[in-house]
Amino acid sequence: MKTFTYNDMDFTVEKVGKGWEIRKGSTVVASGLYAGLADAEAEAKSIALAKTIYPVGIRIIGPDVTHPVTVGDIKYYGPDVTHPNFIYWNKDSASQPKQL
Repeated sequence: MKTFTYNDMDFTVEKVGKGWEIRKGSTVVASGLYAGLADAEAEAKSIALAKTIYPVGIRIIGPDVTHPVTVGDIKYYGPDVTHPNFIYWNKDSASQPKQL
């Protein structure tokens, strides 16, 4: 049995039968995975799967207030996809992603 910590959560990876099982505490995250893989490869794939299932935050796209669309007397504000905010679960405020 191997253990790893990701985003302050403890996971265990254990070989059960021919496959591998990933647990988070008493919860089974996945079972019967990676049949026939070596220990190191199963652990690496388990960490990648945990990072996918349990993300560290979400991306929010707000309104584009600089480019409204006017239809009659009503102004519509579409999404501003060029400036998304990334909200982390373990922080209080949103942060602007780094622009490349």
